[in-house]
Amino acid sequence: MKKRAFFSRFISLAAAVFTLLVSLSQVQAAGGTTVYLPLISKSPTPGLALPPADAASARLTVPSGFAIRYFTTNAGARPRLMAIGPDGWLYVALFDGGSIVRLPDANHDGLADGVQTVLTGLTYPHNLEWYAGWMYVAEGDKITRHKDTNADGIYETHETVTTNIPGGGAHITRTLHFGPDGKLYVAVGSTCNACDETDPRRAAILRFNPDGSIPSDNPFKNDADTRKRPLWAWGLRNSVDFLWAPNGELWADHNGSDGMGDNLPPEEIIIPVQGNHWHGWPACYTATLGVNTSPEVPAPGYNLDCAPAIPARFTDLAHSAPLGMQLGAPAPFPAAYKDDLFVAFHGSWNTTLANARDCKVQRVLIDNGQPVGSQTFVNGWRAAGETCAGPNAFGRPADVVTNAAGEMFISDDVSGAIYRVIYVGP
Repeated sequence: MKKRAFFSRFISLAAAVFTLLVSLSQVQAAGGTTVYLPLISKSPTPGLALPPADAASARLTVPSGFAIRYFTTNAGARPRLMAIGPDGWLYVALFDGGSIVRLPDANHDGLADGVQTVLTGLTYPHNLEWYAGWMYVAEGDKITRHKDTNADGIYETHETVTTNIPGGGAHITRTLHFGPDGKLYVAVGSTCNACDETDPRRAAILRFNPDGSIPSDNPFKNDADTRKRPLWAWGLRNSVDFLWAPNGELWADHNGSDGMGDNLPPEEIIIPVQGNHWHGWPACYTATLGVNTSPEVPAPGYNLDCAPAIPARFTDLAHSAPLGMQLGAPAPFPAAYKDDLFVAFHGSWNTTLANARDCKVQRVLIDNGQPVGSQTFVNGWRAAGETCAGPNAFGRPADVVTNAAGEMFISDDVSGAIYRVIYVGP
């Protein structure tokens, strides 16, 4: 009897070891970093484990019924925008790290198994998105695309899509997304706080074909100035992120000009971007706080007709600094959340302390496809008595994404952490 029990335990242990060995493949990432990747890529399952309480759950507040934990405390150097990959795992652009990393959770315990470097050698990568088998990356002065041709988890095939994108300036991040029309859209910030740009590609959203060529229906496709040919929409000082609503509208956020005091201009959280149109900056801004149906008004020092400017549909407090956005949340989030917009507010750095804006995740309530109000979803990063840029801040959120299993991930580009929010019940 004892021999039979021992033999049974031995077989079980051997099977477990064998499973571990065949499920991992040791590969060398660019730069010599050793990472371990699943030999067979498997998508996450819906099991939503809740790890033990940690420093994040002790510090950060979420609505009743939700829980927040660290997914990882060290994703790398300045994690910015994120995406869920074709394999179902979380990918993050490391802006200062010059790389893209993958954070799987193969055992579904609610914690990243590790940080796997899948692509390096990038210049200020800000976001990534997959299209037609390629991973597209928005870098500081170009769009590149990359492919994992041998399915080992490392992206070793590289192409430059376009360099018709200006680098540098006061706002150096670039963000790309593919639209429902299959075109590549790229947001480029301004060189300044408030100025008349000489480069038409600044403070704008550009539009390309997936190979970087100019679409035949772009408004300036044949312009003598080749820089103007990708121009789609302008007057957008710094639209760090944008997305498409279910009705096909392109919604962008917008960081307004400084120098107008603590309370002006309101941050434009939802701008219904129109192709071949001006959206106000630097001469005009949306003055209404919250839901807006009014035209834009002139900014100080300008005496222009603001009627042609496309106004924001929803705004929030000045200096909130909206960055990454996520529209909708799948079950098991409650049904009341499924259509709402979640925005990472980076918070203020240059207001008076009395008007310091929180670094937080804000929930914009969407009803029948339109914003109707907003409320805080995650908060607690700002230290008491400081702005969000203070030395004692817990961090500053940069992006929000969800996956099909109902997990929400929040990147923090100050602490280097990624947080995970799930619904745990009433």
